[in-house]
Amino acid sequence: MSPAEFWIVLLGCLSMCHAAPTVAPTFSPQEENLATDYLSQFYGDVGMTNSTLRSLSNNSFSQDLQAMQAFFGLEVTGVLNNETVEVMKAPRCGVSDISRYGHFPGKPKWEKRLITYRITQYTSDLTQSQVDTTIAQAFKLYSDVIPLDFKQIYSGTADIMILFKGGYHGDFYPFDGRGGVLAHANSPGRNQGGDTHFDDDETWTLTQRGVNLLLVAAHEFGHALGLDHSRDRRALMFPTYQYVNTNGYRLPDDDRRGVQALYGSRTPVPKPPKPEPRPDPEPEPEPEDPTEDPNTNPTDEQCSRDLVFDAATSIKGDLYFFKSGYYWRKSTSFAGIRLIKVNTKWSQINYVDAAFEVPYKNVAYLFQGQQYWGIRARAKTVMPGFPKSITSLGLPSSLSKLDAAVHVTSTGKTLFFAKHKYWSYDERSNRMDFGYPRFISQDFPGIGSKVDAAFENYGYLYFSDGPRQSEYYLPYRRVMRVLLNYGWLNCY
Repeated sequence: MSPAEFWIVLLGCLSMCHAAPTVAPTFSPQEENLATDYLSQFYGDVGMTNSTLRSLSNNSFSQDLQAMQAFFGLEVTGVLNNETVEVMKAPRCGVSDISRYGHFPGKPKWEKRLITYRITQYTSDLTQSQVDTTIAQAFKLYSDVIPLDFKQIYSGTADIMILFKGGYHGDFYPFDGRGGVLAHANSPGRNQGGDTHFDDDETWTLTQRGVNLLLVAAHEFGHALGLDHSRDRRALMFPTYQYVNTNGYRLPDDDRRGVQALYGSRTPVPKPPKPEPRPDPEPEPEPEDPTEDPNTNPTDEQCSRDLVFDAATSIKGDLYFFKSGYYWRKSTSFAGIRLIKVNTKWSQINYVDAAFEVPYKNVAYLFQGQQYWGIRARAKTVMPGFPKSITSLGLPSSLSKLDAAVHVTSTGKTLFFAKHKYWSYDERSNRMDFGYPRFISQDFPGIGSKVDAAFENYGYLYFSDGPRQSEYYLPYRRVMRVLLNYGWLNCY
């Protein structure tokens, strides 16, 4: 297999277009060369050089020009004109526009369900946490609609290797500096298949300014999954970079149909059948002062729409949901949901009121009443020196317990919730921020006035108030979706 056949390099979307200057009726030699080079790169045969194309007949040039004009919705004349030259001068993606059904020839795709990725070099324009979160969001656009899962790893060789670097960066396609090619990726396959590179000479942002990383990454990952360009101007895979509001962004219909044609649709896990109803027991007199047993096994509540979490957190990529002295563990390393009693895992802890993880410290913290324990995230064992009083964190001694806690990776702050207020704790300086507590409803509009459980997942914060849960995007300070707690436990 020749290098040209193996490397289906997908040169990423280019920066926003500026109005092209008025083109004179008579085209200069430079403009004629532009047209020839443009057609050779985007509408010519694979492996054919520019010099070969320049020797082709006018009829062949005209046919390629007609294909280009048809693709962009221009008047199909087969003759070079001002409007066509303006489109050729506009910034665009570097992959050919000739394809079938929006897929690459042979329809290459991944033949496994879990795709790993690793970011080996980061841009200095954003924090490492922001890059990790945004890359995960870009992959999630696809995992929401197809039965593939994506997992970031931090060492070794991943299926998709990702880096930010300008100029020459180890392949045959060096970047051309700011304002040119933004990124490129390989189609699915072994070795370098799916690898994605971003030009670090660009200014990467999470907004409309500069180059929006989410949109470019999602476009490139479409190529890395096997998608070619779309003729639909509303599609993510349209050849030219188009900024759209990324607030609540979902994969456009054209892209969704294209990737589902390769991998199928993600179907929900069927709800387990309900057990046969038991006969009603003989009625017994109720006790005068009924009390709820806090250690009642909550198995039957797992798929209840009224499920209320006591606490929730992530620990090394797995999600832990605490309820009545037990916890459900949702892991990427095994199928299904496991229910475990808290004190069989951590003998000193009977129930959990609040929990959070600080990933860069490799530590999670579990709270019970006015005490808390540090847990080694990797080994899941209690650290020496615990339990400690919550007052050691700067919380008031009058506080009998926390309702929830969550560490926000992008800010380095941990938020503690109790009743209608919350505190902000700086993990790096190990002290409470000035000016707290503050009212929850004032600083987190839309989530309600109290929080029963909170955790972070793929850059979003999830706040539970009773059985209702708000998916919250902190940079925009707004609720993206309203969910129910039980949806995390493979209940549909």
